[in-house]
Amino acid sequence: MTDSATGTESGQEAFRDSLAIVSQEGKRRWIFPKKPEGRFHRARVVASAILLLVLFGTPFLKVDHHPFMLFDVMHRKLILFGTMFGPHDFYLVGLALITLIVFIILFTVIFGRLFCGWICPQTVFMEMVFRKIDYWIEGDHRAQRRLHLAPWNGDKILRKGTKYVLYVALSFVIANTLLAYIVGIDELWKLVNDPPARHLAAFGAVAGFSVLFTWIFLWFREQACILVCPYGRLQGVLLDANSVVIAYDHVRGEPRGKLRRGRERTDGDCIDCRQCVDVCPTGIDIRNGTQLECVNCTACIDACDIIMDRIQKPRGLIRYASARAIAERIGFRWTGRVTGYTVVLVLLSGLLTFLLIQRTPLDATILRTPGMLFQEQTDGRISNVYDLKVLNKTFDDVPLNVKLLSPEGELRLAAGPLHVAAQGVAETKVLIFLAPSQIRALSTPLTLGLYADTVLVEQLHTSFLGPVRRP
Repeated sequence: MTDSATGTESGQEAFRDSLAIVSQEGKRRWIFPKKPEGRFHRARVVASAILLLVLFGTPFLKVDHHPFMLFDVMHRKLILFGTMFGPHDFYLVGLALITLIVFIILFTVIFGRLFCGWICPQTVFMEMVFRKIDYWIEGDHRAQRRLHLAPWNGDKILRKGTKYVLYVALSFVIANTLLAYIVGIDELWKLVNDPPARHLAAFGAVAGFSVLFTWIFLWFREQACILVCPYGRLQGVLLDANSVVIAYDHVRGEPRGKLRRGRERTDGDCIDCRQCVDVCPTGIDIRNGTQLECVNCTACIDACDIIMDRIQKPRGLIRYASARAIAERIGFRWTGRVTGYTVVLVLLSGLLTFLLIQRTPLDATILRTPGMLFQEQTDGRISNVYDLKVLNKTFDDVPLNVKLLSPEGELRLAAGPLHVAAQGVAETKVLIFLAPSQIRALSTPLTLGLYADTVLVEQLHTSFLGPVRRP
C-alpha cells in the first residue's frame, strides 16, 4: 500500500509514531532550527512587520475620541472598526463568529495550514521576534546547540541573561498591549501612572500574562503548535488530497542520492542534504509528507530552492501543492466539498451583511399597555396608553422627542422629555388622544416619529383602539 503524499510504503511510516520534539527516552528534544533565508522568508518578514504594526498600533487609533477596536468583556462592550456593539447585538457577534469559523474551514480545505505560517500570532512572535533574538545573541543553530550543552560560564550567563531580560521585557509589552484592547489606551495610561496597589487586579493580570508569555516563548515554544493548538488538530479532518499544503515532490525527488563528483546522476533531484530538516522550526522532515507538526512556515521551501539553484536544478522540489497535483501532475480542482463550504459561507456572509446594514443607532418599540383598553375623556376625545422602550446603541447620550405623525391628535409623555444614556435603555408611558372623528375602525393605524433634536431617526407604527360611532 502506497502513501499518496510521499509514494512510500505504509510500513515505512514509523515517523508518524513519534514526535520530533520527543526523544526515544521520552525526554524533551530541543529544536535549534537553522536561520532561514530566501524569498518566502523575506515576504513573511514584511507580512509579520505589518501585522505587528497593526497589533501594537491599533489601540492608539480612535474614531470620534473612541477606540477603533475594544474588547471590554467585563462590561460587555465591544467596539469593532469604530462601531459599538453591546449585549443587544449578541446575535450579530454570534453570527460573525460562525461565519469566521466557516471561512477558516473553507480556507483550510483549500490552502491547508497557511494561516499558521503567515498570520498566527504564535508563529509571528516566535519566528519573527523571539527567534530573531536567539540568532542575534546566541548565533545560528550550531552555536545555539553548543551554548545549550556548554557548562554555565561567564559567556553563557551573559548571553542567556541578556536574552531572558529581552524576553521578559517583550512579554511585558505584549501583555500591556492586550490589556489596552480590553480597557482602552487612555485607561491603560492611568493604570500605568497610578501605583500598582490601586489596581491590583489589572497589575496581577499583566504580571501573570507577562510570565505566561515568557514561559511560552522561552520554554514551551513549538510545543504550543504541536500539542496545544486545536486548529492544528483539525487538519486531520479538514485536509484532503486536494488541499494545497507545503509538499515535497516525491515523483521528481525520489530516489534520493548524494552528489558525487565525476559521476553521472541517475537518482532523483533530492540530494539528501537535509537542509529542509535543519531549518524546520518543529524538527520534522517534510519529505515524509503532510504531518501534524508542519505549520507551513515555508522555511523548507527556501532552503530547498537555494540548493536547487546551486546544483542547477529547477526550483519547486518543495513547494505549495496538493498531494493529487504532485501525484497526477494536475492543477487545482474545484471539488464538491469546496463548493458546499463556499455556498454556506456566501449565505452566512450575505445574512450578516444584511443585518449590519439594517442595524440602526436607536432601536425603539412601542406597545399598547397590557390589560388596558381605550379611555373616554371628559372633552369627548378617546385616549390610549402605550409603553415606549428605546435602546441607544451609540457612544453618546441622546435626548429624544416623540411626535404623532398621523392621524391628527395629541401625544403626551408621562415622564416628560425622553433622555437615553449611551448604550442604555429608556422606558416611558405614552398617552395619545384622538378625536372621535379620526376613529374610522376598531383599530386605527398610528404613525409616530422619533426625533433627535429636529432629525427624524425612526418611525414607529402601532394601532389605536376606540369605539366606532355609526352615523
